Amino acid sequence: MPSSSLPSLTLGYVPGGTPAKWARNWEERHAEVPLRLCAVAAAAAAAAVRDGTVDVALLRIPTDTSGLAVIPLYEETTVAVVPTDHLLTAADVITAADLDGEPILLPRDHVVAWADAPGAPVQHRPQNTADAVELVAAGIGALILPQSLARLYHRKDLTYRPITDAPACPVALAVPEGPQSALLEDFIGIVRGRKPGSSRGQVEPAPKRTAREKALAKHAARAAAGGGAREPGRAGRGRR
Repeated sequence: MPSSSLPSLTLGYVPGGTPAKWARNWEERHAEVPLRLCAVAAAAAAAAVRDGTVDVALLRIPTDTSGLAVIPLYEETTVAVVPTDHLLTAADVITAADLDGEPILLPRDHVVAWADAPGAPVQHRPQNTADAVELVAAGIGALILPQSLARLYHRKDLTYRPITDAPACPVALAVPEGPQSALLEDFIGIVRGRKPGSSRGQVEPAPKRTAREKALAKHAARAAAGGGAREPGRAGRGRR
């Protein structure tokens, strides 16, 4: 079981998640600390963090995140997956109204939260998204997914179209509630795009200079520029 106190970090990610960039950045900054990637089912991602199977998880919202601290990351476009010869492919994008009356497959691992989703749900519910994609190819119905999942399960006889008025699919990072280890804080910083030199442990800015220090610096700058070398504090005094 991974622990953030050990010299390693385990990231759980749901299908369609894209942790590769973060993994590369982590390796560049912490080559001595392995970042282990662990694929988890969407419905099990939050539980994997709670029970310590993973230290941190990339997951989709909504899901039960009790006992976790959640960091929103981005929102995915919602799309409809259909056969390449389907009427919906005549346009580059579609609306919910275009799906009215269309048979819609709802796999048991369905992740799009859409209360008033269009279409007519097919009575049979596939066990998972992969099985649903097979049924789309067989002409049983369309499938509504986050765009990353549509790309993950891409095949030559299927395509997808963005649904312009569908709710987006939020993606977030989940960690245990409470204080985090330095390793986990560093990883959160990478995910948020924090640069190596802008970590929370960055040295505090130098205190402001006194008036005399400013005058000395100004004097030194004038001397370096060949503008004379008057002693600080004597400027403006006339000759006696």
